[in-house]
Amino acid sequence: QVQVVESGGGLVQPGGSLRLSCATSGFSFSRYAMNWYRRAPGKERELVASITPNGLITNYADSVKGRFTGSRDNAKNTVYLQMNSLKPEDTAVYYCTAQSGPYHYWGQGTQVTVSS
Repeated sequence: QVQVVESGGGLVQPGGSLRLSCATSGFSFSRYAMNWYRRAPGKERELVASITPNGLITNYADSVKGRFTGSRDNAKNTVYLQMNSLKPEDTAVYYCTAQSGPYHYWGQGTQVTVSS
C-alpha cells in the first residue's frame, strides 16, 4: 500500500522559515523523482521543486529560487522542503508527489500560511 504523508506546515510570520517533510512507503522510493507542488486559493497548481531520484539535481520554480531548498534521504524514504524568507504569497497547500514517468503518487497536503 502506497503512502505519501506530508507534515510540517503551519502559520509563520513573513520572513520566517518552515521545513516540510514527506514520509513515504509502499514503493521503491529511490527510483522515483520527488516533487513539491502547491496550490494557493484562486490560483493554478504550481510545481515548486523537483528532485531527481539520486537527489543530485533539484529544479525550482522561479518564485522560490534562492529561498527554498529541496532534499531527500533515500535511506529514510523521506523528502524535505526547507522554506526560508517566507512571503505571504507562499501561502498555499503544499503537496508531495512521487513521480515515475507520467504517473504520480500524491499526498494529502499540508497547509502553509504566511501572515503577520
